[in-house]
Amino acid sequence: MASSPLHKLILTRPSWPEASAVRAALRTETVGGALLLAAALGALLWANSPWHEAYTAVRDTEIGIDWGHLNLSLGHWAADGALAIFFFVAGLELKRELLVGDLRDPAKAAVPVVAAACGVVVPALVFAGVVLALGGDAAALRGWAVPTATDIAFALAVLAVLGSFLPDALRAFLLTLAVVDDVIAITIIALFYTADLQLAPLLAAAVPLLAFAVLTQRRMTHWFLLLPLAGATWGLIHASGVHATVAGVLLGLVVPVKPRHSVPAWSRHDGRTDVAHRFEHRLRPLSAGVAVPVFAFFAAGVRVVGGGFAAALGDPVVLGIVAGLVVGKIIGVFGGTYLLARCTRAELDADLGWIDVAGLAALTGIGFTVSLLVGELAFGAGSERDGHAKVAVLLGSLLAAAVAAIVLRRRNAHYRRLRQDEIRESDADGVPDCYRATPAPEPLS
Repeated sequence: MASSPLHKLILTRPSWPEASAVRAALRTETVGGALLLAAALGALLWANSPWHEAYTAVRDTEIGIDWGHLNLSLGHWAADGALAIFFFVAGLELKRELLVGDLRDPAKAAVPVVAAACGVVVPALVFAGVVLALGGDAAALRGWAVPTATDIAFALAVLAVLGSFLPDALRAFLLTLAVVDDVIAITIIALFYTADLQLAPLLAAAVPLLAFAVLTQRRMTHWFLLLPLAGATWGLIHASGVHATVAGVLLGLVVPVKPRHSVPAWSRHDGRTDVAHRFEHRLRPLSAGVAVPVFAFFAAGVRVVGGGFAAALGDPVVLGIVAGLVVGKIIGVFGGTYLLARCTRAELDADLGWIDVAGLAALTGIGFTVSLLVGELAFGAGSERDGHAKVAVLLGSLLAAAVAAIVLRRRNAHYRRLRQDEIRESDADGVPDCYRATPAPEPLS
């Protein structure tokens, strides 16, 4: 992409190592998104079929032990256990972005961080405004965080269907924004949706967490050492009343990225190994291809036939969530990016326009996985209002996808030309020509 010597630029092409990492991550997430859509569709069809009672029976089947409230239904295991893997990968991503990725540079980090933050605050305000205007009560307002999340796998599945040749700058922006969004979401869950906090198990969780950190720092990554520690951390945090997915983020954040001068002789890797990258490479397929689709299968099975859809539309929560996802996300992400550019006197890269940012902002309104989780925490899994929230998340995500499709499809020919430039190699050295020829732009400050 072209760079201007006179202006600071935002949404410029990332470095080649960063672009390579983004491409690899998004390939896995795209496949995971297709599996996510299939799982959600299968759950919807089963829950609205004549055999819907069998779906409910499977979802509510309890397995486990009584200690630490670990005798859970399959649906709860999916929400508390499977999504912990998802958030572990998110923690690894955040750690790498902070230490060796674009987030290590405050100037580069400003755009996705501000966009993500505004993409959380504005949908929450839109939700609250709609619910209050329609006469909703305090119980309805507990769902304020439902429309604040972005589902990167679902969004990429939509892009795959559209056949979009989204350029690397927008892909990197979308992925980084989604990582920041996930961290904000897990913080919201920990702070606002924790009931009956038990300090003893929460403090005890620090012991296996610290041991996990010590072993990974010393590159002692043997599974028979780390898995019991990770399981103990997860179990103790679950017993404390804090949502167990928080354990996933904490475990991911203690995994080392930078090299270490010396490691014990019996370590599995040398001190130069980026353990976070190795874990992310191995666990991202498990997260995107198994954990998230399993959660979607147990969470998306809401019954809409027999008057269920009409009843849901009469709930202020539903309109609030839909408005938050479709309107709030666009205003928040687009507005945050635009205001940051105006305040810093920065300009978009010459190959992009604000219409591209608007399309990407609409895409962030696809809030599926974490939105469904927050709905369960806000209203109680299996409750009538939880069912309404699920309908709203599905409807809002579909509408946001439709808006994004309209905007991005109009630009697809332009993206295709940019994409050809980004993959063209004249010397077959594995690095596209544009990443060698393009001078580094002046960073935003």
